[in-house]
Amino acid sequence: MIVNHIGIYGICIRDNKLLCIQKERGPYKNRFDLPGGSQKENEGLTETLVREFREETGYEIENYVNCRVYDAFVEESNRTVHHIMVFYDVDINLEQQDTISEKLEDELNDSSGIYWIDLEELDIKNSSPLILKLKQELSNHKNTLEKVIYKNWEIL
Repeated sequence: MIVNHIGIYGICIRDNKLLCIQKERGPYKNRFDLPGGSQKENEGLTETLVREFREETGYEIENYVNCRVYDAFVEESNRTVHHIMVFYDVDINLEQQDTISEKLEDELNDSSGIYWIDLEELDIKNSSPLILKLKQELSNHKNTLEKVIYKNWEIL
């Protein structure tokens, strides 16, 4: 069975460190991931980006640029998730973080916190396919636009 999942994600890099969340559940549990998530009904891409980024990090996005789309197939034990990921580079004001955890109406925030992780420390042992795709992009890999298939994805 193949399940399609579309998510919108913000990328914030400062001093070679990536702003990450750590997932509490789902196929990327206990891995670092990009802040972002799924659209709500009648919500545009950038509205989702701003809302999800704030919910998961507490930061307001001041600017977003460079929209691009990638995909990966993540094969779990009984299903394959076709993860379509929309990336935006984002700017935030580090001095204006809302530390109040938002209670979401119809969903749970699946992040256990935010972390600034050095890009060299992020790999398949600790990161989601989204971060792995970003690292591929940053390395100017010639196949960045091609899909990636993760067979027998290990949930940590």
